[in-house]
Amino acid sequence: MQQKMVLKVQMNCEKCRAQALKIAAATQGVTHMAIQGKEKDELMVTGDEVDSVKLTRCLRKKLHHATILTIKEIKEEKEEKKEEKKDDEKYTPPYYVCYPPYPMPPQIMVQDPCQSQACSIM
Repeated sequence: MQQKMVLKVQMNCEKCRAQALKIAAATQGVTHMAIQGKEKDELMVTGDEVDSVKLTRCLRKKLHHATILTIKEIKEEKEEKKEEKKDDEKYTPPYYVCYPPYPMPPQIMVQDPCQSQACSIM
């Protein structure tokens, strides 16, 4: 279950923004994060089963002010569409044309005239 959450965080300088990103990156389940908003005071976090309360607490502990603005579930439309297409279409194996990488030389048999398999005593 992918979630997208937007948190309003008090970030007045680049150091605070870097620290907020570092805290978000260390949170379990986070796959993507970004800073957005006109004043660059919103932290957008995307991930699987991210604990929003735990993340907010960590941000409050370090940056003193953080509130949850929105939490939305992201529907994985791309994967759903791919599954539907796979079910609808019949599988056809790809057609490959294979040629030898170089011309094959003709096979030549060489026999030693001294060695004969017939018995010479009889």
